This record gives sequence, C-alpha cells and structure tokens, in this order.
Amino acid sequence: MKVLGHKIELLTGLLLHDGTMAGLQELRFPEEKPLLRGQDATELENSDTFLLAVDTDWKEHDIETPYGLLHVVIRGSPKGNRPAILTYHDVGLNHKLCFNTFFNFEDMQEITKHFVVCHVDAPGQQVGASQFPQGYQFPSMEQLAAMLPSVVQHFGFKYVIGIGVGAGAYVLAKFALIFPDLVEGLVLINIDPNGKGWIDWAATKLSSLTSTLPDTVLSHLFRQEELVSNTELVQSYRQQIGNVVNQANLQLFWNMYNSRRDLDINRPGTVPNAKTLRCPVMLVVGDNAPAEEGVVECNSKLDPTTTTFLKMADSGGLPQVTQPGKLTEAFKYFLQGMGYIAYLKDRRLSGGAVPSASMTRLARSRTSSLTSASSVDGSRPQACTHSESSEGLGQVNHTMEVSC
Repeated sequence: MKVLGHKIELLTGLLLHDGTMAGLQELRFPEEKPLLRGQDATELENSDTFLLAVDTDWKEHDIETPYGLLHVVIRGSPKGNRPAILTYHDVGLNHKLCFNTFFNFEDMQEITKHFVVCHVDAPGQQVGASQFPQGYQFPSMEQLAAMLPSVVQHFGFKYVIGIGVGAGAYVLAKFALIFPDLVEGLVLINIDPNGKGWIDWAATKLSSLTSTLPDTVLSHLFRQEELVSNTELVQSYRQQIGNVVNQANLQLFWNMYNSRRDLDINRPGTVPNAKTLRCPVMLVVGDNAPAEEGVVECNSKLDPTTTTFLKMADSGGLPQVTQPGKLTEAFKYFLQGMGYIAYLKDRRLSGGAVPSASMTRLARSRTSSLTSASSVDGSRPQACTHSESSEGLGQVNHTMEVSC
C-alpha cells in the first residue's frame, strides 16, 4: 500500500499549549496514514468509491423555507448544546458527490458519530430531483443563505458548524454574516468572496457557448493541469455531473452563482464599521485549485486571530475527495481549537480498529483568563484569543501547511 507521508504544522489557535492542557489528554495522531484504508491513490482514481453512498441511518427531509423547498439528509439528533455539522456542496455537485468520500473516511466517522450531521442540497440539485418548471426563478445566493434558518429551526439546532465547498462555502459565509448567532464555526473550502467582473462574465458566457455544461463546471472544479493529468478522477466527475444532476436545474444554479455579488467582508480595522465573520474559520484550498487566489484574498479580509488558512499539497481542486485523511486531521484540530477534544485510542498501539471515542468539551475556556468553562452539553465554548496566544506562545500565526 502506498502511504502518503504528511506533516501538519499547526500554529497558534489550533495546537493547545501544555499549560492550557493541564490535566487533560491531548489529541495525538499518527505521523502517517493511508489515503483510504485498503486503497492507494491509484485505486482511488480508478474507481467510483468516492461517489458511492453509505446511507445507513440517514433520513431525508424536504423543508419549507421562504424561498421554496430544501432537500436535506440528516443523521443523529440534537444533544444538549452540542452544535450540528451542516454542509453545503459546490455548484455542479450535490451532497453525495461533494462529501461522501470525506464523511465516509474512517477517522471522520469517529468525529461525526458525536454530532448531528446535516447535508443540505441546493434547490433541485439532489439525486432524482424533478426539473423546475419553465420560468422558475432560482433563489439568489443571498436567498439560498436565508433558507438555512428554516433548516436550523426545523431540527431544533441551537447553532451549527458549517462545512462548505465553492458555491456552498459562499452560501455558508453569507449565512454566518446574516445570522452570526446560529454559526459556531466554518470550514470554507475553495471559497471565492468576489463577484464576477465583466471580463469574467464574458469568459463564462463564451465558455457556455463552446462547451457542454459538465465541461464548463469541471473548469470551475479543476485547474487545467488537473483536467489533463488526473483523467480518471475528472472523467468520473464528468459522467456523474452529466448523469446524476438535472442539467436544467444545474444551469439555473450555475447562472445564479456566476451572478453573485462580492461577499462584502473586510478585516477589522481596515475600514470603518468593517463586517467580517465573527466565528472561527478554517479556509482550505488545494495547491493546484482554480479557487486558490480567491481563498488567499478571503484570508486577507478575515480576522487573523480567528482564521486559519490551510493550503494542501497534492490535493487539486477537490481536497475533500483526494485528501480526506489530511482534511479530517485538520478538522480535528479545528474542533480542538474551538473547545472540543477527541479522546481516541492510538491505532498503532491497539493494533486494531479504533473503539468508540468520546467527543467532550474542554474543561477550560479558550481565553487568556483560562476561566472555567462547561461540560460537553454546557454553554458554547470560546475560540483561542490573541491575548492567550501572545502571552503563552508568542506571536499569533494562523497558517497551517500540509505537505506530502
């Protein structure tokens, strides 16, 4: 089995200093893990494993919102004040095509078994969706964000940790800006905070005239180098986008995403009354992704004391598909920095499968005062602040680098 060696350099805000972890067990990970258990990278590319669903215990719902029905699938039920994990997929995909590989990864399942998981499909993008009638007005990106409180209210979530990719990352960021009290944290993969300019709009329009819709979407998901080099992966997605997602509905979503406005965020202190995301954010992008420039710009507009930027090597345009192990490891540290810790038995010592883990909230708050916080079902935890980091660990730097 080919094993991908990787090193994660986690700086302030994610790694917990020994002084703040007194009396607590620190989460530790093996230095090396396979991409998929029992599969190497070549086998992954030559199969449709990453597209297959494991739907045990998942329940489907169609939820009424102010802007129409929203299809969601959910596993688990709310427990105390623990947040739900809510996902939103990229344009051209749905929750299965976008997230199955990531959420079916063994270590990710060790995390998600302790949370409610709710996958949201954009209107008309789910498997088997009926075609919208002629003249249907697809919701704007702002309206897509405004549909999500109906989901939160329907299931009784107090707040959510959002995981979004591309267009879905934009929707979740907009949701957090409009309804900040409903969002505890965000993982934004391949987000582009900018609206399309005239040149970009013209290029997209020209591409739609000379290419099929699946090929147009593929150029959004993958950079040209990956389209040429990673042919098995790209071909699998070309077939799935063309066969699984209703093409007329997809065209409406694609048009609306390309008509989006700037996200309208600014780093605090750079402009008067600057608006930005108030929750902890982990930005993720592959080192060969079309969205790389957009994610870098988004990072420049967010509060550096609550934002972590993760650039993943050898992951291409869909890091949650090609590198689920690395992303899972980073997500564990992200949860740890927000005040959660997983007590996992080291697989290298046990020689077998990981037993049922517990996901508990840290007994200390993540602030510089280190005041007592809550149990797993208590009040919301607080993210690590600048004052704690600067006093205990030196200058804050929320950069995380992953390399093979």
